[in-house]
Amino acid sequence: MRNDTRLLLSAFVSQIAILNGIDPETVAKNFTVAPAVEQKLEERIRESSEFLSRIETVPVDAQEGDKVGIDVTRPLAGRTNTAGGNKRTPTDPTDTSDLGRYRCEKTNFDYALKYAKIDAWRHRPEFQQMVRDVILRQQGRDRIMIGWNGIMVAAETDRVTYPLLQDVNKGWLYKIRTFAASRVLNDGDLTVYANGANNPNLKAVYVTEQGELFDGTTGAKTTAEADYINLDALVHDAIELMDEWNRDDTDIVVIVGRDLVHQKFQNIINTAADTATEMEARDRILNLPKLVGGKRAIMVPFFPANALLITKLSNLKIYVQNGTRRRAFREEPELDQVANYESVNEAYVVEDYGACAFVENIVMGPAPARPAAP
Repeated sequence: MRNDTRLLLSAFVSQIAILNGIDPETVAKNFTVAPAVEQKLEERIRESSEFLSRIETVPVDAQEGDKVGIDVTRPLAGRTNTAGGNKRTPTDPTDTSDLGRYRCEKTNFDYALKYAKIDAWRHRPEFQQMVRDVILRQQGRDRIMIGWNGIMVAAETDRVTYPLLQDVNKGWLYKIRTFAASRVLNDGDLTVYANGANNPNLKAVYVTEQGELFDGTTGAKTTAEADYINLDALVHDAIELMDEWNRDDTDIVVIVGRDLVHQKFQNIINTAADTATEMEARDRILNLPKLVGGKRAIMVPFFPANALLITKLSNLKIYVQNGTRRRAFREEPELDQVANYESVNEAYVVEDYGACAFVENIVMGPAPARPAAP
C-alpha cells in the first residue's frame, strides 16, 4: 500500500471510530455499531434502491416474535346488538395471527479490498464515501435477491450452488408458499407428464417418448401448449385468491417476471432492453405502460422469471434486529488487503397474506387459432 493511500485509510478508520464512539484500535476488533450509525446505514441502504425505498425496513428489539403488524389486515366497521345482551369486543385490526411470527437470522456482509485497488482509488477526494456507498448499494441488492429467492437458512452458504443467495434466508415468496398455500397458483390446466405417465383425473397433457402430446382426460391427441393465453386472464383468476376486501385496493400492483411478459409487452421489452438492464443495475422499478387484469404492472430486480405476485409493495417488510450490526475493519497484510467483517440479524416478512396472490409454474402461450370466417 502506498503511503498516501495509508493516510486516507487511517482517516477512514478514524472516522469509523469517531462515529461509533470507540478508539481507533477497537475498530480492528468486533464492535457493535452505534444506534445512530446503524439507523443511518439502514437509511442509506434503502435510498440506494428504488425498490427498497418502496418497502419498509422495520427495527425490532427481539430476535424472534410476533410480526409488528403496522397495516390493517381486515375491515373495522360492524355492529353489536348490545340491547340483546351482547358485549362489544374490539379486536386488533393489525393482527397477523395466521403464522404471524418472524425470526431475524444473522447475515454476514463481509468484504475485502486489495491494496492495489484502494491505491487506484486514492486520488478520489470522496474516497471514504465511495467505499461506503458501493458496499451499501450491494447490501441492498443482496437483500432484494434474498427476499425474492431465499428458501433456507444454511449454516454454511454456497454462492456457487446458490448464486441468487437462496440459502442465506427465507424470503417473501418462500413465506407465501409455506404459510399461505391457499394464496398460491402454481399450476394450470396444462400439466405435462413424461412418457405417458398421465393422471386421467387431471385436465392434463402428457407427452410420449416420441414427443406427441395427448389430452390426459380424453386420451385424444392434442396441441395444447399453454395454461393461459394472456396475462389479463391469469391475473383475473389470481386476484380471487386474495381476501375480497383487498382485491380493489388501488395500491395493489402486479409484479411480473420477465418470462411471463410475453406478447403483451414483448415490443416494449425489445425496444427498451437497455432500460431494463439499467433498471436491474440501478435497482429501479420498471413501470410497464399497460394495466394487467386492471392492475398496474411492474418489473423489479431479481424477481423469478416465471412468476407473478399481486400485492401492495407496503405489504413486504424487512425486519432488522436493533443492536445486532457488528463490525470489524482491519488490515490483512498476509493477503495484501483490508477486510471488513460485518453482520446484522434480519428477517423477510409478508405482513398480510390476505393481501397477496402468488403465481408460478404457469405456461403462457398464444391464443388458439380461430376458424376462418365464412
